[in-house]
Amino acid sequence: MNQPIKVAIDAMGGDFAPESPVKGALMAAQERPGDIVIVLIGQEDAIRAQLPEEVPANIQIVHADEVIGMAEHPTKAMQQKTRSSIALGYHLLKEGKVDVFCGAGNTGAMYVGALFSIKAIEGIMRPALISHVPMVNGNVGVILDVGANADCKPEVLAQFAQLGNLYCKYVLEHEQPRVALLSIGEEEQKGNIAVQAAHKILKEAEHLHFVGNIEGRDIFLDKADVIVCDGFIGNIVLKMAESVYEIMNKRNLHDAFFDRMNYEAIGGSPILGVNGNVVIGHGISSPLAIRNMILLAEKFAQAELNSKIKNALLQSI
Repeated sequence: MNQPIKVAIDAMGGDFAPESPVKGALMAAQERPGDIVIVLIGQEDAIRAQLPEEVPANIQIVHADEVIGMAEHPTKAMQQKTRSSIALGYHLLKEGKVDVFCGAGNTGAMYVGALFSIKAIEGIMRPALISHVPMVNGNVGVILDVGANADCKPEVLAQFAQLGNLYCKYVLEHEQPRVALLSIGEEEQKGNIAVQAAHKILKEAEHLHFVGNIEGRDIFLDKADVIVCDGFIGNIVLKMAESVYEIMNKRNLHDAFFDRMNYEAIGGSPILGVNGNVVIGHGISSPLAIRNMILLAEKFAQAELNSKIKNALLQSI
């Protein structure tokens, strides 16, 4: 019998913590009682105040004295608040006491914490944040980077393609993911200098199914499974998609495709290229978003993507 996946959650992270993280954890724990154990990290009294009298058997609490605020400087906060819920989450992950760590708090602190604690996989130039992309025909693709790396060299973009390809294969179970660069035209010579140079690298990458450039209007049309761009562009695309859903929802317009642009449906963005499983959620995460982040984290951990990334890097040397 397989051991349940241990998912650690920063219970103090997010605009509505600890209420949203705890309620979302309860939803996930009740849905998957034999499959996951959820470890809530944070100020114990505040966490227990959100829990029912009878706590599900697959929920645990780890007390953390300190909290890193949403507006705090990530590097300074991680150095100064060594007893914070984020710092303890990474400690548990590094020690192998949990399989995956999730948080909807300070995004910078979550990313910096990963680099300081579990560190990047050897050979990874820049770990990337990845997000799911709904397609009009019901399929799901990915886009990366979505905010961790605003400026990228061509070699970094090419490596993002490799990371996204592996995620699509082993987490989303696409047999042969189609990889594309997001650009201002389909032609090979279109785009800025970095995109043009990355195109040349990817065109020669025999282990990838590279389909060339796609434009912004193609993102949701299932022309590629892996969409590669720098974090500046990726974050704009992500926030624009979220805003489309919000506008439609406020106008009481509902559609199955646009409903999948709701950040709650996606849950979070995994970090690819670090020595551990990490998922970062939206700061405004609701209980439903936290629940979906936990379920995504479970699937992410089960895929054992880190070992597959390491093997792929060895084969490319």
